[in-house]
Amino acid sequence: MRSKAALFLVLFMISALLFGQRGPQTPPPTNLVAPNIPGVVAGGTPIQLVRSGFDRAEGPVAMSDGGILFTGRNSITRIDPAGNASTFVENSNGANGLGFDSKGRLISVQRGAGGLKVGVLYPPESRTVLVDSYEGKSFGQLNDIVVSTKGAAYFTDTSGDIKGIYYLPPGGKVMRVDSSISSPNGIQLSPDEKILYANDKDGEYLLAFDVRPDGTLANRRNFGKYQSVRIPDSRDRLLAEDNGADGLAVDSEGRVYAATNLGAEVFSPEGKHLGAIPIIWGGETFNLRKPANLAFSGPDKKTLYAVGAGTVFKVQMLAQGFKGRAK
Repeated sequence: MRSKAALFLVLFMISALLFGQRGPQTPPPTNLVAPNIPGVVAGGTPIQLVRSGFDRAEGPVAMSDGGILFTGRNSITRIDPAGNASTFVENSNGANGLGFDSKGRLISVQRGAGGLKVGVLYPPESRTVLVDSYEGKSFGQLNDIVVSTKGAAYFTDTSGDIKGIYYLPPGGKVMRVDSSISSPNGIQLSPDEKILYANDKDGEYLLAFDVRPDGTLANRRNFGKYQSVRIPDSRDRLLAEDNGADGLAVDSEGRVYAATNLGAEVFSPEGKHLGAIPIIWGGETFNLRKPANLAFSGPDKKTLYAVGAGTVFKVQMLAQGFKGRAK
């Protein structure tokens, strides 16, 4: 019996080493502060821990009351302006990115047991599938979405034979409008909706495209260079993780905010790197915790929320999020 117990212990330790299970994670800090980024955030502003301990935190989107919604493993949680949490949607079919259309419908990319699809999750009576395939092929790994003021949706598929950026016009047929990005992730529109931004987790640059009147994309270009670097993978010291480029947000002046391994990197409308808000914890390499996505909300939309690793932070900003869309 002793030998069997010893063997089990050895196997468990090997498994923990291989799969990064090294005991309790570092709790999120309560002493983070923002640097001074002129016009964006005042130096010394506290980065406030709102809540932690969620099974997952992704895809935030602003609500009209100043709160936010974000996705868990198979649910959607609401955080009200006072920081109280409640379940907004119980069965989300593994929703990831979220967006509201002009009708107030909550639209999401979903990748749960019910299949990969883009659909309406709320109100309950409006729940429906908008698209679940492209040219007869199933999506690989749906990731993020942004819904325009006209109700058109852009969304990303990060892997598989048909990965890329997709455009779904209201009541129309889905189109793949870009297939050139190695690992497309977060997606966002400029305030005037003439530029689409996309994060590339395998690249050095945040990318930008011109949006044509028919919704298709043109003129792919390097918009801003990430300052984030690749970090060691928690499973193997010989492997390397990506730069962490994930979700995106924009403010009313057209600045772009990217969630990366540095926290929230901020770019001017021309692509100049303005600084980074360090919403990171847990170590510089292994077990690094970082935001997966960002969203402006609050009563005046001057609160930047950052979600990731089951945690929600917020920062009071000088900049104001774009009020023309929820995201």
